[in-house]
Amino acid sequence: MINKEPVLLQKPQVNLARSTAARMWLVSICAGMTILLSSVTDSYHSLIIALSAAAAAIGTEMLLSSKTRGFTVGDGSAVASALILTLLLPNQTPPLLAAAGAAFAMGVVKYSYGGLGANWVNPALGGWFFIRLSWPGIFDHALEGSPLAILGESLKGGFSDPLGSPLGILKIRGFTGSTLGGAVTFLLNKTIFSLTQAELSEGYLDLLILTGKGIIADRGGLALLVGSIMLIASQVSRPWISGVFLGVYALLVRSFGALPFGGGVGEGDLIFGLFSGGILAAAFLLAADPVTGPKSNPGALIFAVLAGGFTYLFRYKGNEPYGAFFALFLLNVLTPLFRCLETRIFYLKRRGS
Repeated sequence: MINKEPVLLQKPQVNLARSTAARMWLVSICAGMTILLSSVTDSYHSLIIALSAAAAAIGTEMLLSSKTRGFTVGDGSAVASALILTLLLPNQTPPLLAAAGAAFAMGVVKYSYGGLGANWVNPALGGWFFIRLSWPGIFDHALEGSPLAILGESLKGGFSDPLGSPLGILKIRGFTGSTLGGAVTFLLNKTIFSLTQAELSEGYLDLLILTGKGIIADRGGLALLVGSIMLIASQVSRPWISGVFLGVYALLVRSFGALPFGGGVGEGDLIFGLFSGGILAAAFLLAADPVTGPKSNPGALIFAVLAGGFTYLFRYKGNEPYGAFFALFLLNVLTPLFRCLETRIFYLKRRGS
């Protein structure tokens, strides 16, 4: 009689070029650059938030890891999680809330199932949801007057733009960008863009050098873009996951992104869609996380496609400015299902087959 009991062919794993500690510290450098750029224009409040979150994360990690397998702060995961959490928060977040979110990320999200590599969602994402859902009034107040908050209120009030432009609606509502952004836009239009008879509209550069209220990832978008390129070059994750996520999301934004703002099909504003709402942080720091995603390449491909699709739906159809975080949290929660299917399809065989 042939035994049909399944046998594990190999242990599911992701092979990366760098160690966990090296990856964590590189991610910390990328996040730290973004926080410092944001700090320059908000009297270093972004930096204070980051220091509060890092102190809480390190303290919680030291307390919990010392009771299990010794101190593990040196692997950099606590610092990286705290700094990524900081990127997702408004720059006017009270530091104590950031500290509470970081402690929750370490104590509940990371260590409830055993520590590094066993967390059930990305710790930073879990900390963000803890703050967002526990203190929604404070979170929303910290974003009052920010571009995405104004845009959301405008859509609820029935405002639209004939061209389906989010920036057009912001101008209708009286939002003005920074002086620096306007000066750089003028310079580019008179030099580089004049050679191609193109013109960059005012307001786009403010998405990369935002000086008013907003989440820190958006306020330091230029540094985050540079840091993301560094992460890709350093091979700290599977960069094609970020590429697929951005590709699917961008395709949907270009095709249907103008509809909620009064435009038509194929008129979506890609620049606005990609450089606001924490999309860069979601793509390069959250979606490509090897711990909270599928192990196999086919599974990761499905994950990335769904992430891009859900991000579009939550942000443009659900009018949630930070829909990328909701999309990735949902898929993180579904990761055990992905892993179970992967094991059955790719990593098991039947004895005697």
